[in-house]
Amino acid sequence: MSRYKTLAAAVFVAAIALHGARAEETDPVIAKVGDQEVRQSELNLALGGLDPQLQQMPEEQKRAAALSAVIDVKLLAKNAEKEGLQDDAVFKQRIAYLTERELHNAFFKKHVVDAVTKEDVKARYDKEIAAIPAQEEIKARHILVKTEDEAKAVIKELDAGKSFVELAKAKSSDPNKDDGGDLGYFAKGRMVPEFEAAAFALEKGTYTKTPVKTQFGFHVILVEDKRPQAPPTLEQVEPQVRQLVMRDKYLELLASAKKETGVEISDPALKKAYDEANKPQETK
Repeated sequence: MSRYKTLAAAVFVAAIALHGARAEETDPVIAKVGDQEVRQSELNLALGGLDPQLQQMPEEQKRAAALSAVIDVKLLAKNAEKEGLQDDAVFKQRIAYLTERELHNAFFKKHVVDAVTKEDVKARYDKEIAAIPAQEEIKARHILVKTEDEAKAVIKELDAGKSFVELAKAKSSDPNKDDGGDLGYFAKGRMVPEFEAAAFALEKGTYTKTPVKTQFGFHVILVEDKRPQAPPTLEQVEPQVRQLVMRDKYLELLASAKKETGVEISDPALKKAYDEANKPQETK
């Protein structure tokens, strides 16, 4: 078990949060440290406090590391009490801060995390989508060759009625040549600037009449289709939208609390920095 103790001592940062759990049938005693009981609820807290890297260990190894951490905490906490460290002013100050921080977190969970409804997320999604400018996307193919003369030769063959797909398969050096140079649908900002400018300037069903030079070589581009770009679905962006809703709820709670309670900062430089860091952000 020594290796578990070493791991736990290095990564168990939530030890201060451990506390005695109420004895219930659903919270069994799993160990004893002297006359102190260690319950499953405490082990669960310790498991949550393990370093993310240790979360990848097999389940029994994680439980052993967490239990080792709980036992170590109780052993040394008992000695600390014997020395009266709980009466130290700095210790009391730290406990007071940690208590307030956990109350903040509990309030945040109740009034922000748990308060966000599906209707809130849907309404914010609709608002965000409505604010997105309409964008066009195109479906294109291309033939990539090394020299301008090769590209001009390809254009001549296209002018003569040759198939773009077959020419791409035969002459293109791009990895997608076997798909006839198919690039699928894409919007602006996806391709290098020279390629993008030439592609979006084409009408549907037309190809470039002069070679397009980029860092990759010379391209001949065919635009097969144009359409409005579909916005992401709610399912695709639900976590991000939920974060926006939670951010707004949190900022509203803070603004209300500041107005009710008031905040004074005596150090002018610190006040300036605080005010700058807490400027109201524009929301969409």
